Amino acid sequence: MAKEPDNEILKRSDTHGITELTLNRPEARNALSTALMDRLQTELDRIRDDKNVHVVVIAANGPSFCSGHDLRELRAMPTQKTHKRLFAQCSRLMLSITRLPQPVIAKIHATATAAGCQLVASCDLAVAADTAEFATPGVNIGLFCSTPMVAVSRNIGRKKTMEMLLTGTSVTAKTAETIGLINTVCPKIELDNVVNQLCATITSKSPLTIKTGKEAFYRQLEMPIEEAYAYTSEVMVKNMMARDAQEGIDAFLEKRPPEWKNA
Repeated sequence: MAKEPDNEILKRSDTHGITELTLNRPEARNALSTALMDRLQTELDRIRDDKNVHVVVIAANGPSFCSGHDLRELRAMPTQKTHKRLFAQCSRLMLSITRLPQPVIAKIHATATAAGCQLVASCDLAVAADTAEFATPGVNIGLFCSTPMVAVSRNIGRKKTMEMLLTGTSVTAKTAETIGLINTVCPKIELDNVVNQLCATITSKSPLTIKTGKEAFYRQLEMPIEEAYAYTSEVMVKNMMARDAQEGIDAFLEKRPPEWKNA
């Protein structure tokens, strides 16, 4: 296959502590080619230790948010070794989103299917236009959405997850909100404003506190309840000793805005 121009398939913009990464393969419905996943991974790795970035938004250009894996690319690399490498690459990308210190928001203007639905489910928050739809339709082409279901099943209940996986049918943005796949639905014309307001709310908080809380949230989910309480108690103690927690409590008691130091 012809090599895609790396500088065009993903766009990055940075404004006031908010980094927006925009999938830009509109002609391919933003399918996750290896090149696009490489670019996303590179940017996430750069963002991880960048203290100037407080929130990440994943958006897209074109008629779809993300149509999943690039099927033409999959058929062009038909060996077990290449398939294994591609799915490992995708899994690493999704885990990087979950493990990124900064919150990640999916801004979904249109359809998200298969690994595109996985991408939405992997983000910490998701806001969708009322025109968006979501599906795990692999079963329709003989390829069960096994890796997408990992993220999707950690967002919504078993019965609804299995319905999406077994039937391959789409759900509307409103249904996706109801079952917990996304946070908010809004008219498409208001999508940017709703996401910007959400980003503004998050960036007004202590970055250290956000980082501490996000990491703890995902870690405790995989623990038995007693272990989770023991772990989060230790997190609370460490958090309480941080300068920002002390400043936040003092500011609350003194009825003034806090001055965060990210420490």
